[in-house]
Amino acid sequence: MRVCLLAGAALIALLPTAASAQAVPKKVYQLHQKMLTLDSHLDTPASLDLPGWSIEEEHDVHGDYTQVDLPRMKKGGLDGGFWAIYTPQGPLTVEGFRKARDFALLRGMSIRSMVAADPANFQLALAAKDAAPIAAKGKRIVYISIENAYPLGEDVSLLKTFYDIGVRVSGFAHFAHNQFADSSTDPSKRPRYGGLSPLGKQLLAEMNRLGIVPDASHSSDQVLDDLLALSKTPVLLTHSGCKAIYDHPRNIDDAHLKALAAQGGVIQMNAYGAYLRASKPNPERQKAMAALMGQMREDAKLSPEKRAELLSKRQEIDRLYPEKDKATFDDFMAHMLHALKVVGPDHVGIGLDWDGGGGVVGLEDVVDLPKITNALLKAGYSEADIQKIWSGNVLRVLKAAEDGKVK
Repeated sequence: MRVCLLAGAALIALLPTAASAQAVPKKVYQLHQKMLTLDSHLDTPASLDLPGWSIEEEHDVHGDYTQVDLPRMKKGGLDGGFWAIYTPQGPLTVEGFRKARDFALLRGMSIRSMVAADPANFQLALAAKDAAPIAAKGKRIVYISIENAYPLGEDVSLLKTFYDIGVRVSGFAHFAHNQFADSSTDPSKRPRYGGLSPLGKQLLAEMNRLGIVPDASHSSDQVLDDLLALSKTPVLLTHSGCKAIYDHPRNIDDAHLKALAAQGGVIQMNAYGAYLRASKPNPERQKAMAALMGQMREDAKLSPEKRAELLSKRQEIDRLYPEKDKATFDDFMAHMLHALKVVGPDHVGIGLDWDGGGGVVGLEDVVDLPKITNALLKAGYSEADIQKIWSGNVLRVLKAAEDGKVK
């Protein structure tokens, strides 16, 4: 469940902070800062539409629960990534499709508006070759992705409109089955199509035609099987984990990892705590959070006053029912190191699900990113390996999609 409160879609100086400075040696921090770093799944576009919230200002993850902004990207050495157009799953009806389409188009425009409002610090990227020159100018890289293809309705040609906006990666399903594919977490716990639907196969063909990378995160294992069998270009998992470490439907097993890698694909490691390990139930907190999320849904367009009220209620929930069994940085690294062991550094990347529920103890917002570089160095990976993990692999997959599109 997305619980990054008040980022709408879900709950939630260049010198390092004192905490991050203590966490990694200075030379590691400097190495991290000079690398080209991309996160393949940023839910931060939801924050852009919050009343009174600015990407230009530094926020506190313990204050407003957001995890990404420009000052923190600079401190944490994040050059950019794939900014997601996330749309909650709704009814598979003409009216549902229409509302989702309009919402997704507006969210895409919010991303474009962020770039247009500050061209000195942000730049839209449309091809793999764009990333390095943008970073070299000290700007943040803005690729655009789609999480949940539901807004496309039953017209796969609408994908071209999103491509023209800048979309270069697209998923299929989210928490529930939709018109294109089975979800790994549908409440029914039963498949609807046994993989991609006939319409989903048309959507994949359109992705290949346009040069959009297919994203299998959130979709079922059978969808991944179909993508590996049918896609003309490599497949990406923009934010997933390993079943061998924690057997959750959102994670994939070693056999699928190897099949993904065999076709040039990449798994981008997730930091969503509920997918990293089992945790003890906290029924009082769950009940309180469910009530709060219900209030959020009732107030889709938040006023500054209402947002402040909901923030206060969220902070009260944290005070009354604190999370005592949260996943940790070590849990996240267990998934990453396992994936690296199984498929090697050419097929692993980073997609932490910031502002969409991602973040664990010790890796709470983007300021903490140098810790990943430090942990990979300690595990024996070279600077060249780590550069692939931070951006080289995802850019290779993007380039393959570009090369494979119909000219």
